[in-house]
Amino acid sequence: MTQNTPNNASVPQLDRADTRVRHDAGLSGALRGFLDQVRSGNLGMLPVVIGLVLISTVFSLLNPIFLAPNNLVNLLFDAAAVGLIALGVVCVLLLGEIDLSIGSMSGLGSALMGVLWVNSGIPLPLVILLVVVTGALVGALYGFLRNQFEMPSFVATLAGLLALLGLQLYVLGPTGSINMPFTSPLVRFGQILIMPAWLSYCLAVVPGAVIVFGSMRTNTQRRAANLSANGLSVAISKALILTVALVFAVFYLEQGRGVPWMFGIFVLFVMMLDYALVRTKWGRSMLAVGGNAEAARRSGINVQRIRISAFVVCSSFAALGGVFAAARLASASQQAGTGDVNLNAIAAAVIGGTSLFGGRGSAWSALLGVLVIMAISNGLTLLNLSSSLRYMITGAVLAIAVIVDSLARRSRANSGRA
Repeated sequence: MTQNTPNNASVPQLDRADTRVRHDAGLSGALRGFLDQVRSGNLGMLPVVIGLVLISTVFSLLNPIFLAPNNLVNLLFDAAAVGLIALGVVCVLLLGEIDLSIGSMSGLGSALMGVLWVNSGIPLPLVILLVVVTGALVGALYGFLRNQFEMPSFVATLAGLLALLGLQLYVLGPTGSINMPFTSPLVRFGQILIMPAWLSYCLAVVPGAVIVFGSMRTNTQRRAANLSANGLSVAISKALILTVALVFAVFYLEQGRGVPWMFGIFVLFVMMLDYALVRTKWGRSMLAVGGNAEAARRSGINVQRIRISAFVVCSSFAALGGVFAAARLASASQQAGTGDVNLNAIAAAVIGGTSLFGGRGSAWSALLGVLVIMAISNGLTLLNLSSSLRYMITGAVLAIAVIVDSLARRSRANSGRA
């Protein structure tokens, strides 16, 4: 006696079996899902995008030079160094930790660049590697203090801030400043070098292509597991909107000098960290530990190792940010890494959408956040206003970002999505 095997087409998809749940599909379904997420408090990077548009609109009305292509190119040059430091801050904030020594670490990185490369004549690639390794060792020390002695990261990194600042002054010596050769590749990278136009346009198309092919791959995997697969209409629409926006941005910048290599390398690091946080076991462990460290430990995640890795990545990016800052300023001085570097880097990560409570954020937060910070600084400079007003406005924007994050967190808790 033979038994008929049910056809795969008649077997209900596993995630669509419950008819009591609304299942969205297509463009209209994606829009409804997005609105539901916003209403439940999952705002993502929507507030910072709206804020960036408003800031750009206000400054362009007050001074049309703000949106001039060459001014935007200079803004991108300035954003790269602080953006790299903010990229590391995202990692520690994801765990609910903090690093207050990022400014001093970047200052020490620029000082080591001057002493080892300019004064000692060590090859530039080797010096950059040594600077990054130094940052990694400092981050490993913070992680060790946090794990072994339960020392709050606020205290450990505050002590590190003072120690690294003293070490920076010692390394620079009595002169207190070392000038970089203006004709060197490093200084040209930080002040002059621009991507070829054809390369900029090609890179502008890549994200859209990645979205489409990634969606196709995901749909294939979901169908193999008998799960519903979204149509390509949503992915194509997202890719089309993103590609048009990026191509227009490149076209507009090409009316001036073009896209800086310095900013392009920064965006490359953003994409690499985003892939690591979203697509790797390490990234998922980071988010799990930030959401609930005890639950993550009980599920088999090595919480101590994740903490150390977060501080290592943060300090490494801070040291590399010091290299970028030295390239931009063509010097290493006692003022490098001081002043508002800590404020701007931490504020950029938070304003970009990374939660201070841990567990939420992305690498793109650093990119969008630093654009907001640099737009405020650049706009006020063009209006010839004092730096005191810039500090007050940046502080107000940071406070608003934290309030929005807190309200969104409360809304997610009320809707059961915290």
